[in-house]
Amino acid sequence: MPTTILRFVRLVDRLNHGVGRVTMYLVFAMMGLLLYASFSRSVLNSPLLWGVEMSQFMLTAYYLLGGAYAMQVGAHVRMDLFYSQWSPRAQALVDALTILFLIVFLVTLLLGGISSTHYSLQYGQRNYSAWAPPLAPIKLIMCLGIVLMLLQAVATFLKDLARALGRAIDEEDAA
Repeated sequence: MPTTILRFVRLVDRLNHGVGRVTMYLVFAMMGLLLYASFSRSVLNSPLLWGVEMSQFMLTAYYLLGGAYAMQVGAHVRMDLFYSQWSPRAQALVDALTILFLIVFLVTLLLGGISSTHYSLQYGQRNYSAWAPPLAPIKLIMCLGIVLMLLQAVATFLKDLARALGRAIDEEDAA
């Protein structure tokens, strides 16, 4: 494969690996926040207005920023009816073709996300709750997560295409 493609795949894999590994720890921060919110409500008799909503934002960031890493390590659920019986090159060809649908979907999602984020920033959109936090930060994280997933989808497409052509990009080359 051309050096430019290898560099792109390597960069995207490293970026998403780093973001994914850091994002994994959000679950512990979210658990701590929910534990504190429960303690505050039950023991201190002082419920947090922002606790549950903030944990929802953290969960949103968790799955949006972790999606590309999950794709990279093959952790997404896959339906396998005939797939396992095909040759590795046939699997790679089907993967390369089907990931194009994901790329189209992610581009569409990103365009909608950018529009929504722009609206949120322009009008100072806030959530309809007692806490009423601004929505721009989570929408920016949403766009970042979609961009990371889109980059990983393109890198995965290039890996699958290389495998289908019999010139696999080794994990050592890409990582």
